[in-house]
Amino acid sequence: MKKIITIALTFAVLVLPVFTGGQSDDEKTIKIGISKIVEHPALNAIEQGVQDELAEMGYGDAEYILQNAAGDMNTASQIAAMFKMEKVDVAVGIATPTAIALATGIKDQPVVFSAVTDPVGAGLVDNLEEGKNNVTGISDMTPVRMQIGIIADLGDIKSIGHIYSAGEPNAVKLAEFAEEGCRDLGIDFVAATIANSSEVMQAAASIAGKVDAIYLSTDNTVFSALGSVVEVATKAGIPVFTADTTSAADSGVLGAYGFDYYKLGRATGKLVARILEGEDPASIPTQFMTEASDLDLVLNLDVADALGLSIPADLIEKATTVVKDGKVQ
Repeated sequence: MKKIITIALTFAVLVLPVFTGGQSDDEKTIKIGISKIVEHPALNAIEQGVQDELAEMGYGDAEYILQNAAGDMNTASQIAAMFKMEKVDVAVGIATPTAIALATGIKDQPVVFSAVTDPVGAGLVDNLEEGKNNVTGISDMTPVRMQIGIIADLGDIKSIGHIYSAGEPNAVKLAEFAEEGCRDLGIDFVAATIANSSEVMQAAASIAGKVDAIYLSTDNTVFSALGSVVEVATKAGIPVFTADTTSAADSGVLGAYGFDYYKLGRATGKLVARILEGEDPASIPTQFMTEASDLDLVLNLDVADALGLSIPADLIEKATTVVKDGKVQ
């Protein structure tokens, strides 16, 4: 039976974990630390996928220290210090900021990053062909050009708005790709940057009257306030399309095209198992989700009806998940 230990951190004080169970000194229990940048369905799905995959691979008795940095880098650094002190067998960083904090603070224990769009740009690895010292991981580089193309297929889309966190390297890189995609399709790109989640609603309001749709990439800070974007966009009568398929079923988002983040978590778990079984992180190249089955297209026809939009039949046919009358088809 797997043991999961969640420890609360404050921004000022590091609270050390108290482990339960009667382990004797000569017993060796695998200990996995998982740190995510914020509480979010996609990141939660990765966290669960890691545990489920490891349990299936024979690590059902592993202990987990599950941590949420709540969007704060100081807390992320404190979590890294905790993992180092607890001598975890593998530290997993979900999203770029927490991965950076782990790689910076831990030098003598394996670190695995997950859901990092640009690991080279983030300094986690020097290239995609190998790990770096004790660090390797899996990227969630999303098909931005295809996502923009799907939005363009919705109808007369002449301008697309995009909100992103200027302090999150993943988000900045994806914004560049989104702008390129819009330019290629002759669509105006209107961006608004934020520093934290409290600024998301204001950013959405600043662009809602200037665009025909809003596109959101896998930006953790923005997604922590997704409801604010949907609220503003709905009042303006414009659709929201995202790169996170976990957001599309019941949040008021029109659609999403991207990875199944639970599958990404399972793939991360496989990578952790390789390291537990003796592989050197430095010898493992950055992993990618490359199979067509890794990508899902989710469309919410109820949202389309509410906005007075008609989604092309061929696009509906391509969808892996369709929501209609409040039910998943």
